[in-house]
Amino acid sequence: MYVGKKIKRVDAFDKVTGRAKFTEDLVPKDAYTAKIYHSTIAHGKVLHIDTTEAMKVPGVVKIVTCFDVPKIQFPTAGHPWSTEKDHQDVADRLLLNEHVRYYGDDVAVVIARDEVACKQALKKIVVEYEEYPANFDALDSIKDVKVPIHEESPDNILKHTTNNRGNFEEAIKEEGLIKVVGDYETPIISHAHLENPDVYAYEKSGKIVVVASTQIPHIIRRVVGQALGLGWGKIRVIKPYIGGGFGNKQDALYEPLCAFLTTQVGGHPVKLLPSREETFVSTRTRHAMKIHIESYVRKNGDYVARRVETYSNGGAYASHGHSIAAKGLNCFHQLYPCENIKGDAYSIYTNLPAGGAMRGYGIPQAMFAYEAHHDDVAKALGMDPLELKLRNVMPKGYVDPFSHNENYYDSFRDCLEKGAEAIDYYAKKEKYKNQTGNIRYGIGCAVYWYNTGVFPISLESSSCRMIVNEDGSVQIQLPETEIGQGADTAFTQMAADSLGMRIEDIHIISTQDTDVSPFGLGAYASRQTYMASFSITKTAKELKEKILDQAYLQTRITPNNLDIVDSTIVRKTDGRKLLTMEELATESLYTLKTENQHITAETTHTVRTNAFSFGASFAEVKVDIDLAKVEVVKLINVHDAGNIINPQLAEAQAHGGMSMAVGFALTEEMKYNDKGRILNNNLLDYKLGTIADTPEFEVYFIENPEPTSPYHTKSLGEPPTCSPAPAIRNAVLTATGISVNKIPMTPHVLFPLFKENGLIDNDL
Repeated sequence: MYVGKKIKRVDAFDKVTGRAKFTEDLVPKDAYTAKIYHSTIAHGKVLHIDTTEAMKVPGVVKIVTCFDVPKIQFPTAGHPWSTEKDHQDVADRLLLNEHVRYYGDDVAVVIARDEVACKQALKKIVVEYEEYPANFDALDSIKDVKVPIHEESPDNILKHTTNNRGNFEEAIKEEGLIKVVGDYETPIISHAHLENPDVYAYEKSGKIVVVASTQIPHIIRRVVGQALGLGWGKIRVIKPYIGGGFGNKQDALYEPLCAFLTTQVGGHPVKLLPSREETFVSTRTRHAMKIHIESYVRKNGDYVARRVETYSNGGAYASHGHSIAAKGLNCFHQLYPCENIKGDAYSIYTNLPAGGAMRGYGIPQAMFAYEAHHDDVAKALGMDPLELKLRNVMPKGYVDPFSHNENYYDSFRDCLEKGAEAIDYYAKKEKYKNQTGNIRYGIGCAVYWYNTGVFPISLESSSCRMIVNEDGSVQIQLPETEIGQGADTAFTQMAADSLGMRIEDIHIISTQDTDVSPFGLGAYASRQTYMASFSITKTAKELKEKILDQAYLQTRITPNNLDIVDSTIVRKTDGRKLLTMEELATESLYTLKTENQHITAETTHTVRTNAFSFGASFAEVKVDIDLAKVEVVKLINVHDAGNIINPQLAEAQAHGGMSMAVGFALTEEMKYNDKGRILNNNLLDYKLGTIADTPEFEVYFIENPEPTSPYHTKSLGEPPTCSPAPAIRNAVLTATGISVNKIPMTPHVLFPLFKENGLIDNDL
């Protein structure tokens, strides 16, 4: 009914202002302020902390140090818990740390009556360290390890996995093969969401209540319980209407620590509001990766054998562990299927801030390397890169042996052909051939692969509760979280369509409270529309049956001859309107004729399917050789995300992801000095793109309906970030003839390459 229509966003929470911000307005006015003392070395051991002078500052209530917290190691990743130990996340965190592992690690906390007292006290804390050797590069970190970053990983390798197919060594013996080798590198970047990961906590009715800017409230409850050694039911987590996360808030950040702090001051409310600078350093980042690829290919463009080695810089703590590097490795096999593949992925501890989930979950890094390499192969063969893609990309009918996902359509070809047509690829490729001079233009493309959710690696489950109100409207609660992406609008549309209700008669509760909300897993893995559709349709079916049973009592027409259309009970045979939902609900609740009934339904659905999502990016760039500068003139994304529930929101999602990807390609990078201290942990020095840097965006959707989904949808939230960066890089290749294998493509990267290849006068 409503699916696919262009509608305005449904604001079932219209009391919220346009400001999607978790502010101090929500924090109790008498809450204490907590501020963290961060380590000033990258690697070492805290020997002694002197808080004598700090405690003398007026307004200081208490100082908690690394020697005062429970010695319970806990995981922080926002993954579903598993009763199987092999599927549990790495527990390598403490609330505060004696063994500090990066510059900015959490050592102590001041609790005071106001922020001024906190800051004054922090300056008076004196910490004595024993300093250890520090490593900031993944490859350096695993060479000649003197002091392991974690005792459990003496070689600093968190995990190493392989994914091999066929016989690589035998296959490369074939005569006449062309070998192409490339090394590619992506940077550490920040999520840079506008709202910092604020949190406050207090004790009430025997529970610790944590109010947090998080994507994963039910998972946070579990992690807080684990960190404090408490039963999970003794923790209550509330997620208010928040703004932005991009994966950073798919991790337990300061919620466990804040929960502990309230217990240290008699349950009094304590707020822990990280600054922008702290958010850059002490939350999570996107992993830097170094990826080595070898391809053995016939002259006609057929891949015979391929090898990939990925080295992921995980930073000081495991966070999401090896899953990000492993996902990128698995993608290598699926993007361009080849009978003989040898793959290795290493996740490595270093003395930098911890890497975690970020929009795309390892695929933007992998796509940059894989798609840059693919164009390098095309260059070596003298083939057009688009034609090489069409020859080798995952075909219709492909079934992954692990996930059992199936490519039901020729989606890659659909996306590539649509994108090529939209940007006039072949004409522009010819136009930009053999350019000279300072200003040159180029055209490039890249594809991406993505999953929908995390099954079969982890649990996928969604619950839904629906209640008929007195006026016949329906109230809906879900554990999936709205964080500014428009999820609640899509849920409202699906609920209205499943029930036969007018969309304005569906009221979704946008906040989650683990004491009240149904159990579920939150916002990550581009899962929410797909997963929630199962529980929404299942609950709607049950609720509709109860509504029609009640309608039978009021109309004497059997339920199988009744339906709901536009919030009205109708007779199926002739469409006659019998009574409105408001009339039915009021009579049901207040009747004196029969027993009254509160009509509600609640179900859980365990989802045991997944779905491939595909797409492509086409970029047109302008390169100023002398300035060593790239400008994106136009960027086109084409997505097969199944049926589109809300075209406006879908296009907005794509634009946001494309914008992030342009920054990934050209400007964004967290930079550190030789002591591991960050140099640009603010929004001035960290080079986010502005509206002035945004090129012309176009988005197209290939709506191949996904057969495993009730509404034929699949992932779209993260995919738009995955393929633009390599498309931009490949456009630079066609403009200049130079392979740029490191991003961001700043003048610092491009100038030496241009000079080395004779595009810039060697006397400069």
